[in-house]
Amino acid sequence: MQATRTFAHAMLREIYEQPEALRATMARYAPGGTLDTSVFAPVAEALRGRQRVVIAASGSSRHAGLAGEIMLEDYAGFAVDVEYSSEYMYRSTHTLHDPGVMVISQSGETADTLASLREAKARGLATVAIVNDPDSTMAREADASLPTMAGKEVAVPATKSFTTQLTVLYLLTLFLARIGGRMTAQAVGSHCEQLQRLPHLLEEKLEEWERRISAIAERLREARTFLYLGRAIHYAIAREGALKLKESAYVQAEGLPAGELKHGPNALVSPEAPLVMLATRDQDDPDSALRYEKTLQLMRDMHTQGAEVFAVHVEGDDEAAQLSRYSVAVPAADEFLLPMLEVVPLQMLAYFIAVQRGVNVDAPRNLVKAVVRE
Repeated sequence: MQATRTFAHAMLREIYEQPEALRATMARYAPGGTLDTSVFAPVAEALRGRQRVVIAASGSSRHAGLAGEIMLEDYAGFAVDVEYSSEYMYRSTHTLHDPGVMVISQSGETADTLASLREAKARGLATVAIVNDPDSTMAREADASLPTMAGKEVAVPATKSFTTQLTVLYLLTLFLARIGGRMTAQAVGSHCEQLQRLPHLLEEKLEEWERRISAIAERLREARTFLYLGRAIHYAIAREGALKLKESAYVQAEGLPAGELKHGPNALVSPEAPLVMLATRDQDDPDSALRYEKTLQLMRDMHTQGAEVFAVHVEGDDEAAQLSRYSVAVPAADEFLLPMLEVVPLQMLAYFIAVQRGVNVDAPRNLVKAVVRE
């Protein structure tokens, strides 16, 4: 980020602060590219003997939890349920038996999430809190606390707090996979090395994305609704992109698994209801490649149907670009690191549509930074 630049809104400044926030988070948990096992030791102790986790969170933090569910299940072998904090209180006795309970909150004070933490503790369950404020109530009351190191976030729509939550979940997953014998030290080191490159990759793309997405937003700002589509871990990012647009620009949006579009929602698709499609892939991951091919076929079908498509794809993917009316490219990365890249253009899309529609994007109506009353 250029030190001399003045940003019109805190949200855009905080989008640009994400590379530094990621570096700060990595410096705490993986200094020099090596996992610091001592900072994760309280989590290991809290989850000792447990292979089941319930994640309770709300809003953007829940979407981070959805991404964390995929990471923890695929890499670390945990069984994971992701609950809305506001619902966990009323069905906590019907979730996984004797799980560890992980709460995720930007503020560490969110009323529903704090109530979920206290309910879990009252039932004698192990608790872990991922929060941006290390001095918050959740950080103090949980058995183990993992601060995200995002720094102060002013704008109501979460940006850098979200990507640092993903970073903490990724590093925690690597730690649990390692101590659980599901990943070698060499594999963990390789993943950490790839993560270390992420802030630089983001810095190189931010200004290009800003120019491109500002122009795309001009063309899409009058749309009445958006459908965001993604598969597997990218479904979590589709949901987050849709939430960003709703809360920032007051535009109806919905995040869906890409494979569900033809099971009803396709009836909504029209020039006034564009599709935002996450069409990224990790070429070294066969499952990711298969999901991408399925998404590409859906894009072909939507192209034939005449849908307005805005695609996020990996650099060099000419076919996905050609099948889209609008597109933006992100650098190639590991399947579970791609969400930290692809969410940033979606943050920018929400920002620019909001600004062009005259919305005070830092303080959207009816919303507060932390919901501290149920």
